[in-house]
Amino acid sequence: MQLTAAVSFLTVLQEESVSIHTYSHSFLHIILQNLEHRDAGVSNAWLETLLSVIEALPKETIRHEILNPLVSKAQLSQTLQSRLVSCKIMGKLANKFEAHIIKREILPLVKSLCHDVEYEVRACMCRQLEHIAQGIGTELTKTVVLPELVELARDESSSVRLAAFETLVNLLDMFDADDRSQTVLPLVKSFCEKSFKADESILVSLSFHLGKLCNGLYGIFTPEQHLRFLEFYKKLSTLGLQQENGHNDNQLQLQTLEQEKKYISVRKNCAYNFPAMIVFVDPKNFHLELYSIFFCLCHDPEVPVRYTMAISFYEVAKLLNSGVYTIHKELVTLLQDESLEVLDALVGHLPEILELMTNGGENSGSESKNVLPVQKAAARTLCVYLRYNRKQEQRHEVIQKLIEQLGQGKSYWNRLRFLDTCEFIMELFSKSFFCKYFFLPVLELTHDPVANVRMKLCYLLPKVKSTLKIPTDKHLLQQLELCIRKLLCQEKDKDVLTIVKRTVLELDRMEISVDVFQKRFYENDLLDQEKERQEHLLLEMEQLEKEKQQNEGRSTNVNDKMFEKKRRDSKTSSVLAKSITLSVPAISSGTSAGKEDKKSKLVRSQSFSTQALHPKYSNIDKCPNKSSATGYTSSVSGMGKSCLLSFSDDSFRTHSTGNSGNPAFPSSSSRNLFSSVDQKNNGNKESQSRKMSIKNRKSNS
Repeated sequence: MQLTAAVSFLTVLQEESVSIHTYSHSFLHIILQNLEHRDAGVSNAWLETLLSVIEALPKETIRHEILNPLVSKAQLSQTLQSRLVSCKIMGKLANKFEAHIIKREILPLVKSLCHDVEYEVRACMCRQLEHIAQGIGTELTKTVVLPELVELARDESSSVRLAAFETLVNLLDMFDADDRSQTVLPLVKSFCEKSFKADESILVSLSFHLGKLCNGLYGIFTPEQHLRFLEFYKKLSTLGLQQENGHNDNQLQLQTLEQEKKYISVRKNCAYNFPAMIVFVDPKNFHLELYSIFFCLCHDPEVPVRYTMAISFYEVAKLLNSGVYTIHKELVTLLQDESLEVLDALVGHLPEILELMTNGGENSGSESKNVLPVQKAAARTLCVYLRYNRKQEQRHEVIQKLIEQLGQGKSYWNRLRFLDTCEFIMELFSKSFFCKYFFLPVLELTHDPVANVRMKLCYLLPKVKSTLKIPTDKHLLQQLELCIRKLLCQEKDKDVLTIVKRTVLELDRMEISVDVFQKRFYENDLLDQEKERQEHLLLEMEQLEKEKQQNEGRSTNVNDKMFEKKRRDSKTSSVLAKSITLSVPAISSGTSAGKEDKKSKLVRSQSFSTQALHPKYSNIDKCPNKSSATGYTSSVSGMGKSCLLSFSDDSFRTHSTGNSGNPAFPSSSSRNLFSSVDQKNNGNKESQSRKMSIKNRKSNS
């Protein structure tokens, strides 16, 4: 009933069921009266209610009803429970009054309780000094609170020393550099040195506050002290997992169950403080200083330790930034953990962790993130995606990003990868595709400020030239020759210039394919034509899909027009019949004419393909000029097909003329040559058939 009444009184205050004046008059006296209940649980319940009520009461009510009676309740003549309650109430009152009132009326009681004969009272008052310090300000804290903490830190009771240590850590921000270096640091150092010889409870508290302590004293640590505290943290992180070396190794006893629980708590606290320790050593030194401890904590045999590491994994990943790749293996380990608690703790921030894993190493360079073979494999995969993507808009977007982010990227490493990507483009796509999108962006790299990029480009130029077709890409060939001349004239790097000269010799020996089919490029041309056909097929398929979608949209309007169409059909049936009758001859004649036209086109295409494929018609360009070719045509009438056997197999070959590199092409007279020869042959055949028919008639007669 007492516990229920304490909760009910607090509910009445929180719900504002009555005014604060009525509440103070009717309920406060009952709360104060039950604080000294003989049952500790009941007394603590009413104390919690009173501490919450103090927040809402006016100052005058607090001063008359609570503070004034508190002076007598804190005397040594009162019971232990009464003095403990007084300590907690004074910590709450410190934030309700001005500093001068606290100094005059509260601080004398605080000093008295700090020197109480009972260690429970001293420890309780020590923990309340944090709240009192926040109420009285920095100056009074330095002159009043700090001396009391120093004395309590040397108390004979371990619980009092522990309370003093934790209060010092929580008040570090209120002490200046001198107080930290001259007063706080020696106390903390002594506390850490004696912790392993004392009760394990001190180790639990020390491990919990160590991260805050190290960062709070960071500015005053010497390098030796910095290393000492770091080693102390490492020792706590593996406490209980390995046998410690010492002078009494032969006298080691088995750890009790209680000790094991405390050791687990210590390692769990070390896992909790791991992000703070990364800040302490600087994230740049993580791999050297803390990675081994991180590995041990992630592989700890106890679930609570791994659970804490899973919770703090996201904070660790954020702190490491570009070095986040170093903890990738531990992420996989925790994701494979057998405990559902560990997995649940990790999955909560898994999307953010994966995003950091993906983007965190962007500026870390090749040594830390994406080695060269992986980059080349990724480039080739992107080219395959581009090759078979059916969306023209997406293809153009990928091409634009390749040129802008790689070919024109700020990092020379990106520009080198652009040249690798262009090699894959030439391997997977047709020559016309490469020339259309990538030929000129590649040539722009001849002006690159980095010598390695220009050198790699020079090695690639023969492949680039092999994608040209003459005369379609004649302007691109001129651009290539212009860039090579600039490299020869303006290149200052000796190594690059050597490669340029070697490349020029190789380019001069190269033969460029032409638009007309050639036997020597038979296989390559067929493969390139197949690639180009597939590229056009992708465009056609996309266009068909668009038309299909448009037709589906139009189909909804068809039913609305059916009635109107039937009505018009009834009116125009007679006119339609007449028009059909009149148009039949025209259609038939047009059809026959169309068939003849298609047949003639087919014959011409077959004759062209026969001429292109047959080795007999191969050295037409040897005719010196148009007139000589014409004369040769006139003299070939009596020779029949035997004249064609004199041509060799060097037709359509390109020849370099001087330094221009422009190939020679077969003239138009050579085409007339074929037509004239066919006409003469046909004429000879007709004349012979007529003579034979005349002879037969004469013999019959």
